[in-house]
Amino acid sequence: MWRLVVGAGQITGGTLLTVTMLGSAAVAGALVGLAVSFRNLPDVRILQTYTPSETSYIYDIKGRVLASLHDEANRVVVPLNQISPHLKRAVIAIEDSSFYQHPGINPGSIMRALVANLERGRTSEGGSTLTMQLVKNLFLSPQRRISRKVAEAVLSLRLEQILKKDEILELYLNQVYWGHNNYGIETASRSYFGKAAADLNLAESAMLAGLIQAPEDYSPFLNFERAKQRQAIVLGRMLDLGWITPAEELAARNQPLNLGKSTSFQSSKLPYVTEAVTQELKKRFRREDLFKGGMRIQTTVDFDFQTMAEATVSAAHARMRSRGLRADQVALVAVDPRTHFVKAMVGGVDYRKSQFNRAIQAMRQPGSAFKPFVYYAAFATGRYTPNSAVNDTPVSYNDGGVMYRPKNYGGGFSGSVSIRRALEISLNIPVVRLGQEVGLNKVIETCRLLGFQSPLEPVLSLPLGSEDVTPLEMAGAYATFANNGWHSDTTFIVQVTDSSGKVLLDNTPRPQLVLDPWATATLTDTLRGVITNGTAKTANIGRPAAGKTGTTDSERDIWFVGYVPQLSVAVWAGNDNYRPIGYGATGGSYVAPIWREFMLKALQGVPAEDFRKPWEFQKP
Repeated sequence: MWRLVVGAGQITGGTLLTVTMLGSAAVAGALVGLAVSFRNLPDVRILQTYTPSETSYIYDIKGRVLASLHDEANRVVVPLNQISPHLKRAVIAIEDSSFYQHPGINPGSIMRALVANLERGRTSEGGSTLTMQLVKNLFLSPQRRISRKVAEAVLSLRLEQILKKDEILELYLNQVYWGHNNYGIETASRSYFGKAAADLNLAESAMLAGLIQAPEDYSPFLNFERAKQRQAIVLGRMLDLGWITPAEELAARNQPLNLGKSTSFQSSKLPYVTEAVTQELKKRFRREDLFKGGMRIQTTVDFDFQTMAEATVSAAHARMRSRGLRADQVALVAVDPRTHFVKAMVGGVDYRKSQFNRAIQAMRQPGSAFKPFVYYAAFATGRYTPNSAVNDTPVSYNDGGVMYRPKNYGGGFSGSVSIRRALEISLNIPVVRLGQEVGLNKVIETCRLLGFQSPLEPVLSLPLGSEDVTPLEMAGAYATFANNGWHSDTTFIVQVTDSSGKVLLDNTPRPQLVLDPWATATLTDTLRGVITNGTAKTANIGRPAAGKTGTTDSERDIWFVGYVPQLSVAVWAGNDNYRPIGYGATGGSYVAPIWREFMLKALQGVPAEDFRKPWEFQKP
């Protein structure tokens, strides 16, 4: 605020009297006359449609706040009728008691401030109205110059001509800074007292009103006694104005205050999830809209369900380490096959130690967990069934002048076996042969239909999972198998609205049939045998389930990806530096049990469902 400074020794009583008599009449007329010369000032008419920058919030699927997104201004905008009358009166009392009477400037207040400054010989008081403070914050620099003060007055006069008093007060209370990165009364109220601005009582309102002049200096978080002294000044002013009774003033002074805690820059309650949500939002919206637009983002994740997933991963990792397995990290993704909503996503063992999200960012070889995509492609041709024979015998391929000779895990050959058995015990040679017969590009095409974005090359070892993918891609793809070929884009977001409820993004599932239903049902029927008779017996959960283990060369990555009709889950374990986990470590021995433990918890209270049978669909 502008204040004129003159040496106290230069001012006589007669001068002060003259200034006082002439000031009130002169200031208003002079400022109106100066308005003509301020043609380059901002156009205050833009405030008729102005919306302050506002914090965006991320919620779980049940509406619990998980995180807030904002830049320098942490703000929630609320209409005037959702602000406590106590707060409105307290702010007006201490900042501008004649707010509803003046036209935007208050010549009397300006002259009183001028006289006080002249008498003290220093800047001690200002004469700004609420309207002047608002236009200063929105349009002008904080420099204390006469020209800026005059511009402030001119803009205030203009603003009062186009907006009603209540509209100005609403803008002011949503715009003003309240300390600790809280902008606007709603955020301040929730930060200081843990409640909505509509629920503030007189004592809380007086304390908040007292912060405006110097928010950090009077902050109850930093100096409660000083905040109480400032509160008393506000209450005293309200009493002097006759806006509260002596009894109300005394009760408010003595009322205990339950302070909250700062809401700005709080850490996310589910950081792996909220960061994934933020990354998805950045692909769809401008950064300015995301961090200043007041978005309300409903995620697909339930807080309790996600917390259970994180606890399961942490406990399982501790057991793996206690058994001598040298796997530093575990990731888990759970997807609902009916919607392709992500229900849980654990990007690592401990976010505090590593923020890298392995569920969506780690590109790892899936090993044999990739084989179902090859077998699906074979079934989809109509030439193969689970009972079709495939040869598990030595084979070699010319790969750019180098002979490629696939081997089975553990060595040896089984001769002629059925596709069902080859998949159950995870033989390598048969799936490499099938990949050549159906065409590797056809396999990749299937993966693209299932939502894979990772680069996939038609190399000879592709059927054995040599190309890097993410756990999220694997869980989403298997979810489509679980849903008999119906696919939606996998997402963390249900809906995005603005702060007024206008829908900006609606992720209501719109499934498309991308795979042949008979082929997917046949694959599922075959994958059930992996759990009942094959490499993943440790994944048995006592209800119909299908899945596939995965183990890469030198045991660098171990997987299990499995599903029931209601849930598809991928679990990976390994090291960020690709160090081998340990000799003999397989997806069946170490990761399938994690999947089983998670599924038993996730499916509590969920009725068991069986998969649809292949004979229910027409064979291609």
